Amino acid sequence: MAGKGGMDKAKGKAKEIAGKVTGNRERQVQGKVDQARGDAKKTMHEAQERARKADPSLRRDQS
Repeated sequence: MAGKGGMDKAKGKAKEIAGKVTGNRERQVQGKVDQARGDAKKTMHEAQERARKADPSLRRDQS
């Protein structure tokens, strides 16, 4: 989880909780944004993996 968006999700969750505890709405929102960024990275990685499995010629490292 840590490599493909997991760090963003964890950081975001920590910010969100800190925002709730301190009553800082802006920090809470920043946390939710970070979590969404982590979800997007994970989804993008999964889509890339499915594309590679479907057609190996889609790899960037091939000329």
